[in-house]
Amino acid sequence: MGRLVEIRVADQLIASARSGDEAARSRLYGELAPATYGLIRRLVGTRAIAEDLFQETLMTVFERLDTFRGEAPLGAWVRQIAVSRCLMYLRSPWHRARLGLGAREDEEPVALRASAAPSSDSLDVERALATLSPTARAVVWLFEVEGYSHQEIARAFGRTTSFSKSQLARAHRRLREWLEPSGERQPCTPV
Repeated sequence: MGRLVEIRVADQLIASARSGDEAARSRLYGELAPATYGLIRRLVGTRAIAEDLFQETLMTVFERLDTFRGEAPLGAWVRQIAVSRCLMYLRSPWHRARLGLGAREDEEPVALRASAAPSSDSLDVERALATLSPTARAVVWLFEVEGYSHQEIARAFGRTTSFSKSQLARAHRRLREWLEPSGERQPCTPV
Protein backbone atom coordinates (compact mmCIF):
# COMPACT_ATOMS: atom_id res chain seq x y z
CA MET A 1 0.00 0.00 0.00
CA GLY A 2 1.48 3.33 -1.06
CA ARG A 3 0.66 6.86 -0.11
CA LEU A 4 -2.28 8.48 -1.87
CA VAL A 5 -0.19 11.32 -3.32
CA GLU A 6 2.03 8.76 -5.05
CA ILE A 7 -0.86 7.08 -6.86
CA ARG A 8 -0.95 8.03 -10.52
CA VAL A 9 -4.12 7.27 -12.45
CA ALA A 10 -4.34 7.43 -16.24
CA ASP A 11 -6.36 10.34 -17.59
CA GLN A 12 -8.34 7.92 -19.77
CA LEU A 13 -9.40 5.91 -16.69
CA ILE A 14 -10.56 9.09 -14.96
CA ALA A 15 -12.47 10.19 -18.08
CA SER A 16 -14.15 6.79 -18.36
CA ALA A 17 -15.08 6.83 -14.66
CA ARG A 18 -16.49 10.36 -15.04
CA SER A 19 -18.70 9.22 -17.90
CA GLY A 20 -20.20 6.51 -15.69
CA ASP A 21 -18.31 3.46 -16.96
CA GLU A 22 -18.77 0.96 -14.11
CA ALA A 23 -15.66 -1.05 -15.01
CA ALA A 24 -13.55 2.12 -14.91
CA ARG A 25 -15.08 3.13 -11.59
CA SER A 26 -14.32 -0.32 -10.22
CA ARG A 27 -10.67 -0.09 -11.37
CA LEU A 28 -10.41 3.41 -9.92
CA TYR A 29 -11.81 2.16 -6.61
CA GLY A 30 -9.31 -0.71 -6.61
CA GLU A 31 -6.41 1.69 -7.11
CA LEU A 32 -7.51 4.21 -4.47
CA ALA A 33 -9.14 2.10 -1.77
CA PRO A 34 -6.16 0.55 0.09
CA ALA A 35 -4.22 3.79 0.53
CA THR A 36 -7.36 5.79 1.32
CA TYR A 37 -8.50 3.36 4.00
CA GLY A 38 -4.99 3.14 5.46
CA LEU A 39 -4.77 6.91 5.80
CA ILE A 40 -8.21 7.22 7.38
CA ARG A 41 -7.56 4.33 9.77
CA ARG A 42 -4.32 5.91 10.95
CA LEU A 43 -5.96 9.27 11.51
CA VAL A 44 -9.05 8.18 13.44
CA GLY A 45 -7.77 5.02 15.12
CA THR A 46 -10.99 3.03 15.40
CA ARG A 47 -11.82 0.49 12.71
CA ALA A 48 -15.59 1.05 12.72
CA ILE A 49 -15.25 4.83 12.44
CA ALA A 50 -12.54 4.44 9.78
CA GLU A 51 -14.83 2.20 7.73
CA ASP A 52 -17.65 4.75 7.90
CA LEU A 53 -15.35 7.65 6.96
CA PHE A 54 -13.79 5.58 4.18
CA GLN A 55 -17.22 4.91 2.68
CA GLU A 56 -18.19 8.59 2.96
CA THR A 57 -14.88 9.65 1.42
CA LEU A 58 -15.15 7.42 -1.62
CA MET A 59 -18.80 8.32 -2.12
CA THR A 60 -17.73 11.98 -2.15
CA VAL A 61 -14.90 11.21 -4.57
CA PHE A 62 -17.24 9.55 -7.06
CA GLU A 63 -19.94 12.21 -6.62
CA ARG A 64 -17.41 15.01 -7.23
CA LEU A 65 -15.20 13.29 -9.79
CA ASP A 66 -16.43 15.64 -12.50
CA THR A 67 -15.02 18.60 -10.49
CA PHE A 68 -11.48 17.13 -10.43
CA ARG A 69 -9.40 19.55 -12.52
CA GLY A 70 -6.26 17.44 -12.85
CA GLU A 71 -3.93 20.17 -11.56
CA ALA A 72 -2.47 17.65 -9.09
CA PRO A 73 -2.49 13.85 -9.07
CA LEU A 74 -5.87 12.28 -8.36
CA GLY A 75 -4.41 10.69 -5.22
CA ALA A 76 -3.57 14.11 -3.79
CA TRP A 77 -7.14 15.26 -4.42
CA VAL A 78 -8.56 12.13 -2.76
CA ARG A 79 -6.14 12.59 0.17
CA GLN A 80 -7.47 16.10 0.72
CA ILE A 81 -11.05 14.82 0.82
CA ALA A 82 -10.11 11.99 3.21
CA VAL A 83 -8.13 14.25 5.55
CA SER A 84 -10.95 16.80 5.60
CA ARG A 85 -13.49 14.10 6.51
CA CYS A 86 -11.24 12.79 9.29
CA LEU A 87 -10.56 16.21 10.75
CA MET A 88 -14.25 17.09 10.66
CA TYR A 89 -14.88 13.92 12.64
CA LEU A 90 -12.06 14.58 15.12
CA ARG A 91 -13.29 18.14 15.74
CA SER A 92 -16.94 17.15 16.10
CA PRO A 93 -18.65 17.67 19.48
CA TRP A 94 -19.94 14.07 19.25
CA HIS A 95 -16.40 12.71 19.04
CA ARG A 96 -15.24 14.87 21.95
CA ALA A 97 -18.16 13.64 24.08
CA ARG A 98 -17.31 10.05 23.16
CA LEU A 99 -13.70 10.60 24.26
CA GLY A 100 -14.97 12.02 27.54
CA LEU A 101 -16.95 8.85 28.16
CA GLY A 102 -14.03 6.60 27.20
CA ALA A 103 -13.84 4.10 24.39
CA ARG A 104 -16.18 1.16 24.43
CA GLU A 105 -14.74 -2.03 25.82
CA ASP A 106 -15.21 -3.95 22.58
CA GLU A 107 -13.05 -1.49 20.62
CA GLU A 108 -9.39 -2.30 20.32
CA PRO A 109 -6.84 0.35 19.43
CA VAL A 110 -5.80 0.20 15.79
CA ALA A 111 -2.37 -0.98 16.84
CA LEU A 112 -3.61 -4.21 18.37
CA ARG A 113 -5.51 -5.46 15.32
CA ALA A 114 -3.37 -6.61 12.47
CA SER A 115 -4.51 -8.23 9.26
CA ALA A 116 -1.11 -9.84 8.72
CA ALA A 117 1.56 -10.85 11.18
CA PRO A 118 3.47 -7.59 11.72
CA SER A 119 7.09 -7.38 12.75
CA SER A 120 7.66 -6.60 16.40
CA ASP A 121 9.04 -3.16 15.47
CA SER A 122 5.95 -2.20 13.50
CA LEU A 123 3.71 -3.48 16.30
CA ASP A 124 5.64 -1.33 18.79
CA VAL A 125 5.19 1.74 16.60
CA GLU A 126 1.49 0.94 16.16
CA ARG A 127 1.04 0.55 19.91
CA ALA A 128 2.96 3.73 20.59
CA LEU A 129 0.80 5.67 18.11
CA ALA A 130 -2.31 4.24 19.76
CA THR A 131 -1.25 5.83 23.06
CA LEU A 132 -1.50 9.31 21.56
CA SER A 133 -4.64 11.40 21.60
CA PRO A 134 -6.51 11.38 18.28
CA THR A 135 -5.40 14.95 17.56
CA ALA A 136 -1.74 14.23 18.31
CA ARG A 137 -1.86 11.01 16.26
CA ALA A 138 -3.36 12.91 13.32
CA VAL A 139 -0.71 15.65 13.54
CA VAL A 140 2.11 13.08 13.69
CA TRP A 141 0.72 11.13 10.75
CA LEU A 142 0.06 14.19 8.61
CA PHE A 143 3.50 15.68 9.29
CA GLU A 144 5.73 12.60 9.36
CA VAL A 145 4.04 10.33 6.83
CA GLU A 146 1.88 12.46 4.56
CA GLY A 147 4.41 15.31 4.40
CA TYR A 148 2.11 18.14 5.43
CA SER A 149 3.81 21.33 6.66
CA HIS A 150 2.99 22.86 10.03
CA GLN A 151 1.13 25.63 8.19
CA GLU A 152 -1.00 23.11 6.28
CA ILE A 153 -1.80 21.17 9.45
CA ALA A 154 -2.70 24.36 11.30
CA ARG A 155 -4.96 25.45 8.45
CA ALA A 156 -6.64 22.01 8.35
CA PHE A 157 -7.35 22.12 12.08
CA GLY A 158 -8.34 25.80 11.99
CA ARG A 159 -5.56 26.58 14.47
CA THR A 160 -2.20 28.34 14.58
CA THR A 161 1.13 27.00 13.39
CA SER A 162 2.31 26.84 17.00
CA PHE A 163 -0.57 24.42 17.69
CA SER A 164 0.84 22.00 15.11
CA LYS A 165 4.40 22.38 16.35
CA SER A 166 3.49 21.90 20.01
CA GLN A 167 1.27 18.88 19.27
CA LEU A 168 4.10 17.30 17.28
CA ALA A 169 6.73 18.04 19.95
CA ARG A 170 4.58 16.56 22.74
CA ALA A 171 3.73 13.53 20.61
CA HIS A 172 7.39 12.94 19.76
CA ARG A 173 8.31 13.14 23.44
CA ARG A 174 5.60 10.63 24.35
CA LEU A 175 6.59 8.30 21.51
CA ARG A 176 10.25 8.44 22.55
CA GLU A 177 9.29 7.59 26.14
CA TRP A 178 7.24 4.67 24.90
CA LEU A 179 9.73 3.33 22.37
CA GLU A 180 13.09 3.90 24.07
CA PRO A 181 14.17 1.17 26.40
CA SER A 182 14.11 2.21 30.03
CA GLY A 183 17.08 1.63 32.31
CA GLU A 184 15.28 -1.34 33.89
CA ARG A 185 14.68 -3.24 30.65
CA GLN A 186 17.20 -5.54 29.02
CA PRO A 187 18.39 -4.51 25.56
CA CYS A 188 16.84 -6.48 22.73
CA THR A 189 20.16 -7.89 21.56
CA PRO A 190 23.00 -8.83 23.85
CA VAL A 191 26.17 -6.80 23.42
